[in-house]
Amino acid sequence: MKIKTSVSVVIRILLWVFLLAGGAIFGIVRDLNSPLWHSYTFHIISLILGYFILVFAFRSAANGGLELKKGRVGDIPRLETNHLVSTGIYSCMRHPMLFGLTLLPLGTALIIGSPTFISFIAPLEMLFIIFMVIIFEEWEVRKKFGLDYIEYAKKTPMVSFKQECLKKLFGKIKQTTV
Repeated sequence: MKIKTSVSVVIRILLWVFLLAGGAIFGIVRDLNSPLWHSYTFHIISLILGYFILVFAFRSAANGGLELKKGRVGDIPRLETNHLVSTGIYSCMRHPMLFGLTLLPLGTALIIGSPTFISFIAPLEMLFIIFMVIIFEEWEVRKKFGLDYIEYAKKTPMVSFKQECLKKLFGKIKQTTV
């Protein structure tokens, strides 16, 4: 089975893998002589926190992705849309999936238990992801959807911390029937 996707999506996925793997390796190498690296208590606590953060990150991707499917009409590459979606979680915020996935570096760092990755590298990676969304994602969707997106952007924030929006984003994944 061949999965069809765009070069842009493949580059983004590879960038995520590079960031996470690079952060993990760099953090572990720096932490080998750290007392926290050798603390079982620290690792157990960070593992539990990391697990829950990753659950929220992947729920956001799943919930956003399910709603985003409504923007796929016809035979287009996987993870792409050709119609603007402004319903469900997208009525609350313009980039819900990426907002949630911004938690991936922190969740990964906590699972690994690297103090350097947790306190230094993950926050930098999270800022980098936010920067990439603001610069590239916004540019791509403005180019793709034009005035429709500009009007949508005027009334919908990039992210929202309103309780009802966060419930939609991080809530249990709603199963869809085909």
